[in-house]
Amino acid sequence: MSKTTVMINDTLIKEALRATNLRTKKEVIERGLKELIRIKNRELLRKELGTFEIDLSVEELKKKREER
Repeated sequence: MSKTTVMINDTLIKEALRATNLRTKKEVIERGLKELIRIKNRELLRKELGTFEIDLSVEELKKKREER
């Protein structure tokens, strides 16, 4: 772990603390970074997989999910 000094908008940090009920600025920043990474990884996966058509009815899809 490293120590880094950054200038962060106080209003933004306060709002994030309220919205998340986290206790410290460190927790808010780490949660935000993890969320950013999660979102970017999902975008990369979506690009990697692309899109494709699935010719299934809702009932067939439910049945396939139940088979798992």
